Amino acid sequence: MLSFKRALIFAAFFLTAFILLRRSHTSNDPEPFRKPPPQPEDSKDSHVGASHNPSTTSYTPDTAIKDQEFPAQKAIQQDMSKMSLYEKLAYQYPYDVETKFPAYIWQTWKFTPSSGEFAFRDQEASWTMQHPGFVHEVITDQVAVHLMKLLYAPIPEVLEAYNALPQPVLKADFFRYLILLARGGIYSDIDTQAIKSALEWIPDSVPKESVGLVIGIEADPDRPDWKDWYSRRIQFCQWTIQAKPGHPVLRDIVSRITKEALKRKREGLFVSKEKSVVEFTGPAVWTDTIFDYFNDARYFDMRSSQGNISYQNFTGMTTSKKVGDVVVLPITSFSPGVQQMGAKNYDDPMAFVKHDFEGTWKPENERHIGKTG
Repeated sequence: MLSFKRALIFAAFFLTAFILLRRSHTSNDPEPFRKPPPQPEDSKDSHVGASHNPSTTSYTPDTAIKDQEFPAQKAIQQDMSKMSLYEKLAYQYPYDVETKFPAYIWQTWKFTPSSGEFAFRDQEASWTMQHPGFVHEVITDQVAVHLMKLLYAPIPEVLEAYNALPQPVLKADFFRYLILLARGGIYSDIDTQAIKSALEWIPDSVPKESVGLVIGIEADPDRPDWKDWYSRRIQFCQWTIQAKPGHPVLRDIVSRITKEALKRKREGLFVSKEKSVVEFTGPAVWTDTIFDYFNDARYFDMRSSQGNISYQNFTGMTTSKKVGDVVVLPITSFSPGVQQMGAKNYDDPMAFVKHDFEGTWKPENERHIGKTG
């Protein structure tokens, strides 16, 4: 039988051993949940996505769009009041060609695919099937308005221009440039079908980190009366575009349309025979902007150039061409099966997207955000 003194000694020993053993486990084992770093004192006034760079989005997004922070929500750390519109767009959405193309597919229509009135299920489904893992969004008119407010709140003149456009077809054209400038990815009209994945659009010989924009030829009318049918001798299509966020071409065309829209708002005349949709927001101004980029000394070394890049550099092409950070696809890629201007059939290796040319923005009472001008 233990004496009282010995009992105290044993109790002290076991208590000491228990404390030492517990300390050894808690000091060596990792914490089950790492504590977040303390927030700065001014964090209440800044958005949680302030450090998010939109150009770093990869082909495999970690979360859905609703869970990601939009760059336009970041705290503005620089006074933009003295910047030009072009500079504001460049600051808000910087461009990094070395990042991956964002895994977004943007389409627009007056109904969502879940609606019984949605009439483009086969076309819409083709994009999802060819691009598993991509975030595929069909944006309605109402959603587009709120999305533009979210993305371009720091640049109110862009919102003013967008809201001032009187015809849905004008908004449809402007929307595609705005969404690609801010978020990147693929825009394609709702009446298009994906024949091949966008992962196959750029040739294997071209490093993906050297390309920031992929476009296709819409028209190459090698005929004397081409002006009676098309606005430009070579016309780049804008029913399907792939881009990385902040690309200078998108920055330029958003700037152009914004300024022209505000000018026409003051004049009270948006669209006329002389000021057509095609010239204002459609493939004509899109084509002009691209050619201006190709001949811009800010982005290209013109000293070794033999002359300006023009339609002659692209007419009759049957394979893709790379100009700077832009890949230009032949007419077959986005216009297969049109049976003119050298376009080949849908089973051609260079056929990537089929356009059904539904003309769904006509007549007036059927116009909506989801169709080009």
